[in-house]
Amino acid sequence: MNTKGEIMSRKIVHVVGTGTIGEPLIGLLCDFKDDLGIDEVTFHKNTPLTTDRSKVLNLIKKRGARLTTHEDKFDGFNDIGLNPDFNTEEAISRASVVIDCTPKGFGQMNKNQYYEKYEKNTLGFVAQGSESGFGKRYARGINDNALKIGEDKYIQIVSCNTHNLSTIINTLVLDEGDDNLVEGKFTLIRRSNDLSQTSSFVPSPQVGSHSSERFGTHHAEDAYKLFKTMGLDLNLYSSAMKVNSQYMHISHFSLKVKNKTSMTKIIDKLEKNDRIALTNKINANEVFSFGRDHGHFGRILNQVVIPVPSLAMINDYEITGFSFTPQDGNSILSSISIAEWFLYPNSYEDKIQCLKPLFFDEV
Repeated sequence: MNTKGEIMSRKIVHVVGTGTIGEPLIGLLCDFKDDLGIDEVTFHKNTPLTTDRSKVLNLIKKRGARLTTHEDKFDGFNDIGLNPDFNTEEAISRASVVIDCTPKGFGQMNKNQYYEKYEKNTLGFVAQGSESGFGKRYARGINDNALKIGEDKYIQIVSCNTHNLSTIINTLVLDEGDDNLVEGKFTLIRRSNDLSQTSSFVPSPQVGSHSSERFGTHHAEDAYKLFKTMGLDLNLYSSAMKVNSQYMHISHFSLKVKNKTSMTKIIDKLEKNDRIALTNKINANEVFSFGRDHGHFGRILNQVVIPVPSLAMINDYEITGFSFTPQDGNSILSSISIAEWFLYPNSYEDKIQCLKPLFFDEV
């Protein structure tokens, strides 16, 4: 067994959860760990299920990750042919960075129960979009300048749809000044559930409520709070609904701006952002299929996919159109980016360039 000093000198990333974000994140970290400067990837699986055995075996044997679980679950995992290397607290205590990919509510619970106990051992803790209040909100390429070394220990990766609308705002509006946005309105047309999930499917289109008088739904509020870390106070409002599809989220956006613009300028801005993919496809299944065929673990890592035929200008001062959300992909990108920031705060931008071949200019 390594001494504590030997463990702390190594770069270990620990992922909690093997769901729609956790599994591809573990695989990506393992596949690129040498380029990312990571010595070891461990992951926590909570329940020994024979239905999950195949993916766990693949993560261990083909990807090289190491399994961890609760001490009292060891026998259950051993019984189905999976052998954990560490218990829950051992894995957290020896990790350089912990990325929590558990369902809503568990991230905060894990923070209270485990993470705060091992703050001195660990460089940082990361949770996903549903864990409001976990830490500073973050999206790759949006508020990197707001990160503070030695101060930001807990980070919340914003939701996939928040990535989408924040990237559109940042690219099409804020490049011409912090005060260029007059108003941003978004309608999130959400897919029902992930292809891998068997629950929560809706049988027909289902409209959502507006829980916030100022923001409408949490999507605009989360984007507002993300930009707030940069000292910005944006006028944003969102609505949301679900449709009976398992393919992709879609957003409709309307951005009113102070500075006169044109379709030529809009396309130019979109093309220059390598985190945005353009497409002439107008069907979600075709965009989804492209990711399945060409993406890592079937994911598109770009933060947003813009169907060019949907874009339009209104009176030179309002930009409108639709966009596809590569739901897990943009959260995975930001999760890896912030993990590298914790590990290599002065060179993480260079480290993550190894992922560049996984991005698409056109879908």
